[in-house]
Amino acid sequence: MHQTPLENPLYDTLRAFADEGPLRMHMPGHKGVGLPLPELKGYAAIDFTETGRTGNLYAPGGPVEAAERLWADFWGSGACLFLTGGATQGLHAALSLAAGPGETVLMDRVSHRSLHTGMALLDLRPAWLGRPWDASAGVYGPVAPEAVDAALAAHPGCRAVVITSPTYYGVCSDLPAIAAVCHARGARLVVDGAHGAHLPLFFGEDENPYAAADLAVVSTHKTLPAPGQTALLFATGYDMDELRAASLLFATTSPSYPMMAALDRLRTWLACGGAERCFQAAEAVLELRERYPALQSTPELPLDPMRLTILTEDGFALAGRLEELGLYPEMADRNHVVLIVTGADGKEQIERLAATLDLAGLAFTPAPALSLDPPPAAEGVHTPREALLGRQVTLPLEETEGQIAAQPVAPYPPGVPVVAPGERIEKKHLVYLADMGYNDPVTVLFS
Repeated sequence: MHQTPLENPLYDTLRAFADEGPLRMHMPGHKGVGLPLPELKGYAAIDFTETGRTGNLYAPGGPVEAAERLWADFWGSGACLFLTGGATQGLHAALSLAAGPGETVLMDRVSHRSLHTGMALLDLRPAWLGRPWDASAGVYGPVAPEAVDAALAAHPGCRAVVITSPTYYGVCSDLPAIAAVCHARGARLVVDGAHGAHLPLFFGEDENPYAAADLAVVSTHKTLPAPGQTALLFATGYDMDELRAASLLFATTSPSYPMMAALDRLRTWLACGGAERCFQAAEAVLELRERYPALQSTPELPLDPMRLTILTEDGFALAGRLEELGLYPEMADRNHVVLIVTGADGKEQIERLAATLDLAGLAFTPAPALSLDPPPAAEGVHTPREALLGRQVTLPLEETEGQIAAQPVAPYPPGVPVVAPGERIEKKHLVYLADMGYNDPVTVLFS
């Protein structure tokens, strides 16, 4: 993390412009006067459209680009683009930059469903990259650089590699080592870091793991104090015009100025005590992991320092019990309950968290023997594009054996497909999904 100037070129411009009381004969329709929600009273004042004063997310220069450049410098990346459509927008843009129609992309099997839909929209072909399964933790481990090298050797025409780090459960991969392998094989590295916007804080200057990637996307709203849908696309080897053009393929032409201003202010929050709050949250998580049955960070299973993943014999029952006590987890599966701790959680919130886990009977409980197995492999029959854009029909899950998935069959969260678009649904998948507590209707190709 580099030192950052304590200036906010976008927010300061919007605030100064609003204070002048301009006559707004342009969008948005509230004209800066107010919105019909009292909680958003101050939001309207800096909610502008593109003018000569406010700049344009999709044009060079102005306060928007100035704020983006400060973020790039702060993280030690070549370039940064603001995103108001979440990590999904950024990942679609990254895929479009990394590979062309019909080309093969080496895909991490734990990729979020947004990457599968992006593959379909861009007519890309997946080659699947497996991960080691850690039976004691009930999760996939990190991607090994050697596995990436072997997979690229087996698919010499592969143009890009997509890695998810951290995973929903907090597992991190060695991105600089993976990037070195990719570049030696002539492939670009795309990283889905949606759950890792805070991770660069825990590395020294010039050691941001995402900066090693060609393209990396982080969801600021997931783990930092930022509005929903805000995210950042970092890039090395691409200029801002390329990032803007790729992003605009998938983005609204009316991006939210308050959301972008919040990204601008977030950077100075991190520099003015916010990073320290994240460090304190990480220390609290380390203590909570020692007190409760939880995933532990090891050299074989390196974890996000701010993710608390509880191990349990019945994750759904535990999540229900916690909600009855007023604690709402991020997600649950058969053997895990995932709790996201951030720099917004102070001493009061951490103490309440611990007290609630105690009430749920978890204090000093030994980690249970886990019964969760990895999802069974699926047979690819059609390309993602053929499946996603083909004629479709929705059926009850129990009636889909032998059918071809036309949409990701993905319990959400974590949104990782058990069966991806274009793959055949088999009995083993139905059994696995039932064990996961998933029974939603499934969209398949019409035949």
